Amino acid sequence: MSVAATPLCRRARGASDPLARDGSLVTAEDAARDVEIRALVKRLARPHSSGGDVVERAALLASGSDFGAVMAWITDHEGVAEAMASEPSRRGLHGPLVGLTGERDRTPLRFVLPAGVLT
Repeated sequence: MSVAATPLCRRARGASDPLARDGSLVTAEDAARDVEIRALVKRLARPHSSGGDVVERAALLASGSDFGAVMAWITDHEGVAEAMASEPSRRGLHGPLVGLTGERDRTPLRFVLPAGVLT
């Protein structure tokens, strides 16, 4: 059967259920887009120590795909931003200015997907 005949979307509750988790109808176009994004993320992802997979933000941006759609897909599949290791606070001449840590404004560099999402 073709993708148009049976929408298989990871967001769908079941393989034969055409409704997404939020109750909206999953169309054949949504299913095809899901397959396309899954293939992209699977190609760019690497194994993570948690047992899942991790994908670099820079790789997603460099792929030339719709970054917003890929990020929505990652979020829909329980993907989370990897916790960034904070650098030890250094004082002195070459340390950061007091009060300007920048931790809150930093963009996540990697996103971790749970085990089994890309299989």
